Amino acid sequence: MRLLGLLLFASALWAQPVTNAAVHSPGSGPAKGHLMVIGGGALGPEILSRFATLAGGLDAPIVVIPTAGETVPPLARHPLIRHGFTNVVQLHTKDRAEANSPAFLAPLRAAKGVFIDGGRQWRLVDSYLGTKTQKELENLLARGGVIAGTSAGATIQGSYLVRGAREGNTIMMAKGYEEGFGFLRNVAVDQHLIARKRENDLVPVIALKPELLGIGIDEGTAIVVTGNTFEVIGPSKVAIYDSNYGVGPDGKQYYWLSAGDCFAITARVKQSCAPPTPSRRSAQ
Repeated sequence: MRLLGLLLFASALWAQPVTNAAVHSPGSGPAKGHLMVIGGGALGPEILSRFATLAGGLDAPIVVIPTAGETVPPLARHPLIRHGFTNVVQLHTKDRAEANSPAFLAPLRAAKGVFIDGGRQWRLVDSYLGTKTQKELENLLARGGVIAGTSAGATIQGSYLVRGAREGNTIMMAKGYEEGFGFLRNVAVDQHLIARKRENDLVPVIALKPELLGIGIDEGTAIVVTGNTFEVIGPSKVAIYDSNYGVGPDGKQYYWLSAGDCFAITARVKQSCAPPTPSRRSAQ
């Protein structure tokens, strides 16, 4: 009889409606420093100039990490160089031991900004996740620096990694490749959103992991994260996937933000933007 009572009690609990708000984990950005999370595609002057401003100018020491790419292109062709950055070094390895070595870490310790290029997310995981390189990226933020990343370099900044499968980038959730660098905590980031018709791809991820905040970013567009708030810059849109949102009047399980919009990551609400911080010098 006692066992029957316990089973009936458990059944009653399971039958209760579950509110999504109860399973949310508060999202957050870095306590110090800034993130630029870019949806891939061409980098417009508004993105490159903002990166320069946050890093301290065009002559600030910058590290480019091209490891997500299949090949390492010449640094001279990088958009940062074409924009006028003058103090840029490239840091790349597939060897985790090297990623822990003092010589490899030295440029990161001197940097004021890091730019993580696009490609495949799993390459960044294999080379850097859990290494001293990742720790130095965290230290850069703690010093007030800026980390930018585009495409795969955007997704890796979230705590939950999508499209990490070695088998192909259409697989959203891949065992062994579900952990990102976690600069954005309790957040999953997708990119190339509208350009590659990926608007609905984060929906099942958030359904399975409703504690996460999903952020989808289209090409040429970025979110600039300071603390627990981000601002949208660039010509296209950013989609917000929140399990507490449900279905909107347009029938979509997400909603849009555009350039000039700001968003509170922890509260998961659109908010007014603070006045922009003046740059210390021209970033043009």
